[in-house]
Amino acid sequence: MSEPVKVAILGCGMRGQFMYAPFSKLRPDLMKLVAVAEPDQAKREEIAQEYDLPSDKCFFSAEDFLAQPKMADVVFLCTQDRQHVSQAVAALDKGYHLMLEKPAATTVEDCETILAAANRNNSKVAVCHVLRYTMFYQLIKFYIQSGRIGDVMSVNQLEQVGWWHMAHSFVRGNWRNSDESCPMILAKSCHDMDIIRWLVGKPCKRVSSFGSLGHFNAEHAPYGAAERCLDGCKAKDGCPYDAEKIYIFERYGSVESHYSRSGALTEDRSLEGVYKALRTGPYGRCVYHCDNNVVDHQVVNLEFEDNITAAFTMCAFTGEFSRKTEIYGTRGSIRGDMAENKLYLTTFGQPTEVIDVAEYTTDFSGHGGGDNKMMTEFLEYVRGDRPMSNTLTTLETSIESHKMALLAEESRVHGGQPVDIH
Repeated sequence: MSEPVKVAILGCGMRGQFMYAPFSKLRPDLMKLVAVAEPDQAKREEIAQEYDLPSDKCFFSAEDFLAQPKMADVVFLCTQDRQHVSQAVAALDKGYHLMLEKPAATTVEDCETILAAANRNNSKVAVCHVLRYTMFYQLIKFYIQSGRIGDVMSVNQLEQVGWWHMAHSFVRGNWRNSDESCPMILAKSCHDMDIIRWLVGKPCKRVSSFGSLGHFNAEHAPYGAAERCLDGCKAKDGCPYDAEKIYIFERYGSVESHYSRSGALTEDRSLEGVYKALRTGPYGRCVYHCDNNVVDHQVVNLEFEDNITAAFTMCAFTGEFSRKTEIYGTRGSIRGDMAENKLYLTTFGQPTEVIDVAEYTTDFSGHGGGDNKMMTEFLEYVRGDRPMSNTLTTLETSIESHKMALLAEESRVHGGQPVDIH
């Protein structure tokens, strides 16, 4: 039997700690966690205890880890977006294979720098565009390739960010400011650019985009709003974004309420610890008085080869947290909602066929089951148990979706002027 792949996780935030690391327990035959790097000491010690890691395999930073002799087969790079290029190149030059959290980097040039390092070291690199691995999108791809709807002519893709998730990650959180991370279209929606490109199956030629930060700013603060939710805010009762409701009372039953318990706000997960974090940290700020600058709604038009068109909408102002997809072909159409996990296949002149995704898989954990499938395929690919599949998102493939996102942002900034993709 093949040995499990030795993995080091650099950056133990929500993805590193709660998705990648647990896979070593789910599939110990395939993955062995051997090292981590995480600047938060409490989190680092918690992971070390849970996964029985010795102190000399736990590092403060990615740079500290990469300064050591090689100690794993694969690095999972889950640090902040702007750190990726230098850390990825260092890991590849050290001889590691690499799984890159999306976005791979914040510029096309940096993506190409990482790709050059991968090529010169003959390393295997993937980008975690997990939507490709979900049964939901694999079935859509299957029915497109089957010819049931003829030739694809147009695609509509909707990303419903969810009002609570927008507030947590893109107003108060790490991805709120493009000067520190990257534009919203890349940070959140490079998944969508990738899945549209994969479903169409042809290169994108031109993009245009409109969008703005339309609501989460001081201009829209309700009367009496305080700088922080716990500082005597007079608008508190009627505000859905009140941090105490979301992170402590969980009055809305939101899917993001687990952040309080998972350590995203603070490693001190006691009631007193969370209150302290809300009084002093970024997640207790009023959503109308943050230093955010990323858009809260955006549309993108895309033109592909053979006159295929696609339209993408990202919207923060949704009560649902899902993606909806519609594919229009010359002989039929497919539409589906990831939250519902059903597809509706219409062949012109025939009754609509309802396809229940649950009949094809029982794993709807992490991104509709995409996380576990991605991990399995990538680690088997690294170990040599499977060839590279068309599902696996290599860095070379991913660069095109990064271009689509970054040029869409260029178009948006310049008033929607169309931009050619070369």
